[in-house]
Amino acid sequence: MNSLSTHVLDTMHGRPAAGLALALTGPHGEIARGTTNADGRCPDLMQDSLEPGRYALRFAVADYFRGLGVALPDPPFLDEVVVDFGIAADGGHYHVPLLVSPYGYSTYRGS
Repeated sequence: MNSLSTHVLDTMHGRPAAGLALALTGPHGEIARGTTNADGRCPDLMQDSLEPGRYALRFAVADYFRGLGVALPDPPFLDEVVVDFGIAADGGHYHVPLLVSPYGYSTYRGS
């Protein structure tokens, strides 16, 4: 059984990214949408039975930073950050953290 979770950290402000909208798509289209909570996590997006295949997490980072009053250029350097990843058969738990600022991001497979 494969499962998925995510966690978003705002590196510009040094805190969890609360209120950031995101969506999960998979081999058959959109699976879930949600917004991060005060801890930067999205319980509505957690999945516990994903089939093997290609997936994408789409993070609305420009909307998030604009909502905090951060002045962004038009168009913003980063509008949406899309993390494309694969889930293998019997891959176990996939945790996909996103560390993000208006001008850069990092991600990895966490635990």
